Amino acid sequence: MGAFNIFMFVGFTALVAILSYYWTRGTDEHHSEGYFLGGRSLTAPVICGSLLLTNLSTEQIVGLTGQAYSEGVLVMAWETLAAIAMVVTALVLLPRYLRSGISTIPSFLEERYDAQTKTITSLLFLSGYVIVLLPIVLYSGALALSTMFEVPTLLGMSETGALWITVWAIGIIGSIYAIFGGLKAVAVSDTINAVGLFIGGLLIPIFGLAAIGGGSVFQGISILYTENPEKFDAIGGPESSIPFATIFTGMMLVQLFYWGTNQAIIQRALGAKDLKEGQKGLLYAGVLKILGPIIVVLPGIIAYQLFSDLEVADQAYPRLVTEVLPFPLRGFFAAVLFGAILSSFNSALNSSVTLFGVDIYRQYFKPEASDEQTVYAGKWFGTILAIASMTIAPFIANAPQGLFGYLQEVNGCYSIPILTIILVGIFTRKVPPFAAKIGLASGVGLYILSQFIIKPAVGAENYPHFLHVMAGLFVLNVCIMLFIGMRWPMARDFVPRESHAVDMTPWAYAKPMGLAIVAVVVSTYFIFT
Repeated sequence: MGAFNIFMFVGFTALVAILSYYWTRGTDEHHSEGYFLGGRSLTAPVICGSLLLTNLSTEQIVGLTGQAYSEGVLVMAWETLAAIAMVVTALVLLPRYLRSGISTIPSFLEERYDAQTKTITSLLFLSGYVIVLLPIVLYSGALALSTMFEVPTLLGMSETGALWITVWAIGIIGSIYAIFGGLKAVAVSDTINAVGLFIGGLLIPIFGLAAIGGGSVFQGISILYTENPEKFDAIGGPESSIPFATIFTGMMLVQLFYWGTNQAIIQRALGAKDLKEGQKGLLYAGVLKILGPIIVVLPGIIAYQLFSDLEVADQAYPRLVTEVLPFPLRGFFAAVLFGAILSSFNSALNSSVTLFGVDIYRQYFKPEASDEQTVYAGKWFGTILAIASMTIAPFIANAPQGLFGYLQEVNGCYSIPILTIILVGIFTRKVPPFAAKIGLASGVGLYILSQFIIKPAVGAENYPHFLHVMAGLFVLNVCIMLFIGMRWPMARDFVPRESHAVDMTPWAYAKPMGLAIVAVVVSTYFIFT
């Protein structure tokens, strides 16, 4: 990678750490609200940057670019439709969360249903993070960095040895932010890295288009579109990874779960200084999310034009970086990519610490625990979790081929059941706690039965797309819960709590901006059809 690039990498990574420390010095990290929610002091730019960088990591950059290499622009649905989910979260869900003054999504479920529902949901979140998310983020990130920047050659060791070192480097640095810095340190470091990632992420398609156009970006765009028109059709057929009909079924449910109810994401908005800042942060992120396909989809089509001979589609992004990015910029880009991987890892880890401390330790281990004891227990749990994830990650034997789609399918085990009980809880007043437990049990059980027992038995080619399955199970479980609510209603209607934790004055431009975002997203489908 060269001495200059190593200097750039270390320099930018150190700058992020120093600035994060400087800007979070005044936060009280010893009490729950300071540690888990950044003292409810997060402003719109920090929320926006942290949301985007928590979401954008190597499994998404490499995975979506690989899918775009194979299928073209239709995979942009994972990016653009996220903006609509952010609008719904900002206008509908966030006001309800902040009014209750909650620290975690399971805490909201305790208030609406009961403590058992909270515990089951916390355990579902934690199992999803531990088994799926944390090890895969570490593995895919380490593999991408090791491949793109020739870490084995740089360190003079085998690929396996380099992978172990990279995994533990990411894990240890991410753990320091997440466990010892709390949410505010995570969010501030994310914001700085988000600026770097947008700059670095935009450089890849710019240099790629210039390579196609003989030095001219505009000529490159013209050649790319003229020679690959089929790659610019946003309407996916039945055989594609995203058939067009799924946009109206499970796709929006997955997006709404991820941006509106997933603890690792929504925790940034829960730490907002007030409702106005929370809404602004989510909607700013929605605007930038619309530009996401330039960073994670366009490079796949560029790679298809430049290297149509790749054996594995997920090699598209690493190959593009090594071929088109000027050598002096590789250290900066490595640091930015390192920051993106760190962000996804430390955000999931910080959320795991929060879920354990707030929802499990205080409930079952030590109900009388002080704030300091809860934070301390959470840090110990986070340390054990981080070590376990770093140990498991290198043993994930298969390279991340189709990793992004695989992640989405596996996450359905807990995402749709949790989304179901949250939405029913928000929009009804009589559905009782045991309906939520039945909704969770049937949601998890039926999805596992469908995707991992029936589907392999009948063959994937004869089975509905997993997003359609998610939508069907969502409707079924909502109906089950509503039936229980009518047949065995709660003795007293649920009344939401007014915590007065933050100022609840909404942002004056939230609705107009939300409508504008939805209109732009819809228009992209007319443009690319």
